Amino acid sequence: MTATGGRVGGATSIDMSTTRTTGHRFGAHRSGLAVAALGVAASAGVNTLFPTVSALIVAVVLGVAAGNLGLLPASARAGLARWTPRMLRIGVPLLGLQLALPRVLALGPGLLLAVAVTVAVTFAGTLWLGRLLGVSRALRILVATGFSICGASAVAAVASVVDHDDEDVATAISLVTVFGGLAIVGLPALAGPLGVEGTDLGRWAGLGVHEVGQVVAAAAPAGAAAVAAAVLVKLSRVVLLAPVVTAVGVVERRRRPGPRGTRPPLVPLFVLGFLGAIAVRATGLLPAPALDGAATLTTWVLAAALFGLGTSIGLRTLVGAGPRALALGALSTVLVGSVSLASLRLLA
Repeated sequence: MTATGGRVGGATSIDMSTTRTTGHRFGAHRSGLAVAALGVAASAGVNTLFPTVSALIVAVVLGVAAGNLGLLPASARAGLARWTPRMLRIGVPLLGLQLALPRVLALGPGLLLAVAVTVAVTFAGTLWLGRLLGVSRALRILVATGFSICGASAVAAVASVVDHDDEDVATAISLVTVFGGLAIVGLPALAGPLGVEGTDLGRWAGLGVHEVGQVVAAAAPAGAAAVAAAVLVKLSRVVLLAPVVTAVGVVERRRRPGPRGTRPPLVPLFVLGFLGAIAVRATGLLPAPALDGAATLTTWVLAAALFGLGTSIGLRTLVGAGPRALALGALSTVLVGSVSLASLRLLA
């Protein structure tokens, strides 16, 4: 009788422990989502007040601030750690719905070739420059992807297949912010002396600037037509996110042989989702309101993911990135600006 009672008591204890653990996890999930929602709302508010400042960049900055100022309870940190990769895997496929292939193809073979050349040379050149400067392998891959394709979104996407520290992601996004901001001022200032006018300034901005918000701001001095051209060219660069992330994933698998489950995926599922979303958009079945809603949702989801990334980053380590990282950002900016202008003039 005593033994039986002990077993029953033990089972009850285990059940109660399991219930407490499940409840703790559920509470962490809710807490993480709530904090992420606050981060997204604040990012959207800043973006509304200052449209040239990307909501994604603001989300990272707010995440870093919240994480380093001790504003987050342990349950919120645990919830964010679980939700951040999931939100990234949702946000990147949604990004594909913004890409209208017929409009991209309408740019013509010359301009599309200029896009491909700019992305390829900037990516390879940034890797080479990073190696010369002694920058870590992970950081130079993240910077190369962000500067050559689409800024913070590209950095977060390629981070899923590269062995990296959280500080590498933060440093790469910080470089996107700093040098993309400089490009907003630099491109229009250089346009006159270089003889770049009208929609050509928009195309140059679309080819050579990182974030969509930064592209719009850089092209704005040339008028609405230049802004429209800039955004379209910029989105044509985003198409190359899938093949670049896939190629990096293949290289990483070969470089890090090991048991199943310890290597990055050959083709991440979110990349397949990204390609599937492009295909869905190409059917023309989605009405304009649905596409507008998807664009807003994409920004919110990616902002939540980047806010979560920011909370896990130690500010001291980020500040300690040092002059080599800054030099890489500066040289990569000069590279993408020069190659994009040369490609525009020679090929488009």
